[in-house]
Amino acid sequence: MVTATQPPADPPVSWARSWHDLGGTEAGAIAPDDHDYALWEKRIDALMLLAFERGLFTVDAMRRALEQLGPGAFETMSYYERWTAALAQNLIEAGVISIDELGARMEAVGARGETYGEAQNPAVAPAADSTASGGSGGSPA
Repeated sequence: MVTATQPPADPPVSWARSWHDLGGTEAGAIAPDDHDYALWEKRIDALMLLAFERGLFTVDAMRRALEQLGPGAFETMSYYERWTAALAQNLIEAGVISIDELGARMEAVGARGETYGEAQNPAVAPAADSTASGGSGGSPA
C-alpha cells in the first residue's frame, strides 16, 4: 500500500519549494464561478493542443518554459498570458517560427486593433497617427 507523506518541518534541500510552487500556500479565496473564456484564450488552448498532438514539444518542455518566465510573470501575467509566452518559447525552440517572424506577426496583429470588433471592421479601428501625415487618418487610396 502506498501512502502519502508530508515533508519534514525543516525540509532538506530536495524538498525546498521553488518560487513557482504555490500549492498549499495561503493565496486567498478562489471564486468557484464558471466563466467563459475570451476568444484569444480559446485560441491559445487550441494551439497548445495542436502543438502537443504534432509532437512539437512535451508537457515537460511547457512546464520548463513556464518556470523560466520567473516570479514576476506569476505575479503579473494571467494564466493564458503565461501559456502564450511559454508556447511562443517552445515554438521558437522547435524551429516552427523565428523570433523575427513572431515579432512581425505580433506587429501585424496589433495593427488590426485592440478589440475583435476593430480587427473585423478596420473602419472603426483607430488610425495609427493621423496628424503625422496631415491626412484624415484613413487608409491610403
